[in-house]
Amino acid sequence: MDKQELLVGCHAKVPGVGTSYGYVPTLGAGIAYVVLFGLSMMLHTVQMCWKRTWWTSVFAIGCLVEVIGWAGRTWSSECPYNSTAFLMQISTLIIAPTFFTAGIYVLLGQFIRQLGRESSILKPSLYLWIFVTCDIISLVIQAIGGGMASGEATKVNGNTAPGTNIMVAGIVFQLFSVTIFVLCAADFIRRSLRHNLLQQLTGSIIPLLGAMILSVVCIYIRSIYRTIELSQGWTGYLITHESYFIGLDGAMMIIAVAVFNIIHPGWLLPNHEKSNAWKREISGDEIEMNRVSES
Repeated sequence: MDKQELLVGCHAKVPGVGTSYGYVPTLGAGIAYVVLFGLSMMLHTVQMCWKRTWWTSVFAIGCLVEVIGWAGRTWSSECPYNSTAFLMQISTLIIAPTFFTAGIYVLLGQFIRQLGRESSILKPSLYLWIFVTCDIISLVIQAIGGGMASGEATKVNGNTAPGTNIMVAGIVFQLFSVTIFVLCAADFIRRSLRHNLLQQLTGSIIPLLGAMILSVVCIYIRSIYRTIELSQGWTGYLITHESYFIGLDGAMMIIAVAVFNIIHPGWLLPNHEKSNAWKREISGDEIEMNRVSES
């Protein structure tokens, strides 16, 4: 059977005829991640509605996109040559982490609003506008490259190099923007410690800050992996060995989003009224201390 005919419908692995993946995706891994991301999505939806933290919807949306992507890989485990399943997973699993980073950008902005403008070099709203814009630019670049490369990958002797190079440029740009965000977040922590802001808060915000750090680390690891993977090309070692994708993409992303199911902003982030009351109390204490020192 001609390979072009294998791209339509469902056909089992043919000896000697390679797939676009370089392997046949594992059925168990596909099902496991569909279930895990699906559960996280449902929990985030319930938590969002319960605590009315509507901005956390980005975590649920990101999980939905991950579910679609892993469903495509599950489909490919039974129909490894199907081009629709391949395109379905490659496009969605590139996009999904952007929703998680958007949630983290908003969360850092919430921290800054709670602790005061002196805790950050940027205004809270700027984190969302600057870094989400960078993510969108990265996604457009990756989408263009991904469309070109995946289209060639499903052809016999197709040239995937131009599209792959564009994809690498997009993901390197994303890695760069995440790196800048990490530096800004580190500066936020430094400023908060220097002004004794974190020490004055109740303990609830500290686990949430830890969850944000863990999520950023996981996303960063995934970005480094995808950069190296794509730079090796579609026949490279990393992209043709599924275990790396399962561990350095799937596992990293489920940790990055599920940590906010366990440590959810709706439960732990102080509300604005409590924050203002705390600030007034601190200011009152400082005024009283100044009066005592003057007397």
